[in-house]
Amino acid sequence: MQRVSRLMRELSLLATEPPPGITCWQNGQLDHLRAQILGGVDTPYEKGIFNLEIIVPERYPFEPPKIRFLTPIYHPNIDSAGRICLDVLKLPPKGAWRPSLNISTLLTSIQLLMAEPNPDDPLMADISSEYKYNKQLFLLNAREWTEKYAGQ
Repeated sequence: MQRVSRLMRELSLLATEPPPGITCWQNGQLDHLRAQILGGVDTPYEKGIFNLEIIVPERYPFEPPKIRFLTPIYHPNIDSAGRICLDVLKLPPKGAWRPSLNISTLLTSIQLLMAEPNPDDPLMADISSEYKYNKQLFLLNAREWTEKYAGQ
């Protein structure tokens, strides 16, 4: 019951006071959510709309939600299946998830990761080395993918 009331509170807050550039809503069942993140200004994802799927586990908030990109994105920390390499999405000891975090915080963290990739902890090694050693090519590829897959 705690999970349901907490989720209802979080969804209500996300609906009334969403973080800038982020929307989130229920997709059928309470534990299946969808979100959209707008690509940040001055990033290669600018003007892109990225769709995400959020599955809330039975043990939430003691276990983090599973979040993945549905929109393809060219990024060193996001793989072709949309999985995201981000510490707050994993339980300790390897991760930094805490029950005090919420879906809004996670989506904001993902938005920040989009703006500032972490090439030292990549899911996509080839994109990571491109980001590190040929940033212009990375930016060009990321912009192309954004236009192709996330354009309105």
